[in-house]
Amino acid sequence: MEGTGAYDGVLIYDGECPLCSAAATALRRLRTVGSVSWYDDAAQAFLAAQFGETPFALVFVDRETEAVYAGRAAASELCDRAGLPVLVRDIVGENYEAIADGIRSVAGLDGSPDPYHGVYPLADDAAERFDALADAADGTVHVPRTEQ
Repeated sequence: MEGTGAYDGVLIYDGECPLCSAAATALRRLRTVGSVSWYDDAAQAFLAAQFGETPFALVFVDRETEAVYAGRAAASELCDRAGLPVLVRDIVGENYEAIADGIRSVAGLDGSPDPYHGVYPLADDAAERFDALADAADGTVHVPRTEQ
């Protein structure tokens, strides 16, 4: 699948969550992978087209393989692409919910990620929105708010 966007993969992440922001920051060194906040309109449109709703989850979209990784699968895939050891990837993948919940609690954020986990085929409607998603990914990472 060919596109005009600058990225072949895009991470959709919670810009308020330190864990997700760290994942997005780790991917900045990969020139073909961009990141966009879950709150961005392009991310919302993509998620609705892919899932029929907008799950609050870490989502990684790979245009090349036409795959969408969600939740623990996204965390594992990101660790792999960032070149982290298999042990780290396995620990993060297996403990994704506990890690995310703990970090959100410590950061004082409400809510938990929706239980979307696994690798999904890229839906046709979502594929049509990939370029807009990639265009929204500008390589910057939101710095989570800190309580004063």
